[in-house]
Amino acid sequence: MRKIWVNRVECNVMMSIFSTTAPIRGRFAPSPTGHLHPGSLVAALGSWLWAKHRGGQWWLRIEDVDRLRCVPGADHAQIALLAAFGLAPDGEVVWQSQRDALYQAALDRLIQQGDAFECHCSRRDLAANGGIHRQCRPHARRPDPAWRLRVPEGCEIVFTDAVHGAFRQRLDRDVGDFVLRRSDGFWAYQLAVVVDDAAQEISEVVRGADLLDSTPRQIFLQQRLGLATPAYAHLPLVLDENGRKLGKSLAALPLRADAPLPALRWAWQVLGQIPEAIADARDARHFLALACPAFAPQRVPKSTAALHNRIFTNSP
Repeated sequence: MRKIWVNRVECNVMMSIFSTTAPIRGRFAPSPTGHLHPGSLVAALGSWLWAKHRGGQWWLRIEDVDRLRCVPGADHAQIALLAAFGLAPDGEVVWQSQRDALYQAALDRLIQQGDAFECHCSRRDLAANGGIHRQCRPHARRPDPAWRLRVPEGCEIVFTDAVHGAFRQRLDRDVGDFVLRRSDGFWAYQLAVVVDDAAQEISEVVRGADLLDSTPRQIFLQQRLGLATPAYAHLPLVLDENGRKLGKSLAALPLRADAPLPALRWAWQVLGQIPEAIADARDARHFLALACPAFAPQRVPKSTAALHNRIFTNSP
């Protein structure tokens, strides 16, 4: 890691790589807003394989920090479905909704350091600047302010993604001062995920490519909190016929616990792996036993996968 100085503000240029010697711990972190769908399986299987093929651990975290979007019972249904696919975590399952004290401690530290500030600006106030916050609107007051992280002028973050290569982002210009705690009182994703990954000692974050753009914010926040930066790999997304991310809001087909093998074979191909390696799989556990040693991270596609509901099937 080397350091650069921009306008007298120290910003770090991070090179994030996958170590061959450090303890390996990956994770999958779904939000319990509905059933798991094919895109979820790609992220779950990809993160499992990335950790397991090098003898590491794979953990599960339920990201229910936004209580308003959570569906009652969806968390336990997701855990049960993953188990049916053979994807059982190596550690205790963690719920973000039970970790408010950790997030508050992180925010308190940032406030004490002068890195976090109370913000009364509304979305309307920021609209003229494309929603990017650089300074608060004078005399703006609201009963429910948010808390933001101060991003210095000229701050740039560069890191190496294991799939996409070097990724560069000017935080001040492209993102601005970002939210840590929302005006409705809920913790922002960026703060929660950074605190949780550090607390769980996650060494590698393998997830969908839609979160690639969020990674520089998380690295910058890790720096401000004095936390280690894990390695990152962002997997191809599953898109619908209109090129949109296949998700719960688009009525994605749910995964079936009684027919895991076809879905696993499909996800394996989305990850760019050789079909012949798992051709003899008899069931989910046998599939994973074959897939683990055969997984080749360098084969994971860099571009998003142009796949959609009509291609995916759960049929045996």
